[in-house]
Amino acid sequence: MISLEGKRIWVAGHGGMVGSALVRRLSGLPEVKILTVDSRDLDLTDRAATTA
Repeated sequence: MISLEGKRIWVAGHGGMVGSALVRRLSGLPEVKILTVDSRDLDLTDRAATTA
């Protein structure tokens, strides 16, 4: 298995069943930063926002 220590992981669709289960599983790992976004709040045409 690949070590996820110190990694940032994007989870899209974190409000659904699979996404929320994935967030719960990953949140138990040490040194893992979970990044989520609600697509309704993100304008993908805004370069500054997507880069941040």
